[in-house]
Amino acid sequence: MRPSVSRQNTPRSEADSTVGEALTAGRAALAGVSETPGLEAQRLLAETTGQSRAWLLAHPEAPLPSEALARYRNLLERRGAGEPLPYLLGWCEFFGRRFEVGPAVLIPRPETESLVEAALGYLRHRPEMRWAVDVGTGSGCVAVTLALEAPWLRVLATDVSRAALRLARRNARRHGVEGRVCMVQADLLAPLGGRFDLICANLPYVPSATLTALPVAAWEPRLALDGGEDGLALVRRLLAQLPHRLAAGGQALLEIGADQGPGAVEASQALLPGWQAQILPDLAGRDRVLIVERGPTP
Repeated sequence: MRPSVSRQNTPRSEADSTVGEALTAGRAALAGVSETPGLEAQRLLAETTGQSRAWLLAHPEAPLPSEALARYRNLLERRGAGEPLPYLLGWCEFFGRRFEVGPAVLIPRPETESLVEAALGYLRHRPEMRWAVDVGTGSGCVAVTLALEAPWLRVLATDVSRAALRLARRNARRHGVEGRVCMVQADLLAPLGGRFDLICANLPYVPSATLTALPVAAWEPRLALDGGEDGLALVRRLLAQLPHRLAAGGQALLEIGADQGPGAVEASQALLPGWQAQILPDLAGRDRVLIVERGPTP
């Protein structure tokens, strides 16, 4: 059971602190590693105490027991060393919902919501589409969101990592869609049979040489980040599998890096001659999703 913050006027020991003092110290401690140190300090203290951020801000005078203070300081130290905030909290928000995350999976990014929005736009105009695949599911945020937003849909969620699939399964169970989201350990689409109406993928797309210089490489799984020499190695592999797995009239959506649009379209045209390919930008106007459409069977 997590320690709680009491409003009672109990005597304070030297190790105790108030909520306001803890937040002030946390903001100072995170100033060098976060663009929003005050907000992060609030979220960490909320996680420590089990209270909401609103409650903490409304009760700066509330005493913080030494046990809670020690745990909070430990979280601040870890965050100060660079550990991502979602790993410390144990969750991340995606599409307005909380998803469990941990070191076994990539932390969901807001940019990936562009992929989900595009997929849902496609599905809403085609309610007859019943089967989708989320390739490289990680935390399962894309697969679970599709199942929640399109309740007629069944989703296969694949990943090479068993640890990722275990976590994704917990997220599906937490959001009540475990009956319509099936977890499969697979390298892309290779072991799957049949054809699917919609294929989504947020594959690793960071070039190997670039990855070594990124701070995320020290914390998030390299397996979920490393996209090979130009970042498109796994994208090309998946594109090559689409003729055998994408149904006639179906659509595939692949998240890409902000400067990879031309290369992704070129790869699609080379591997899938005659198919339509376009780039969907994210809200910032940067290349984000490669959309590949297979025409109906003549």
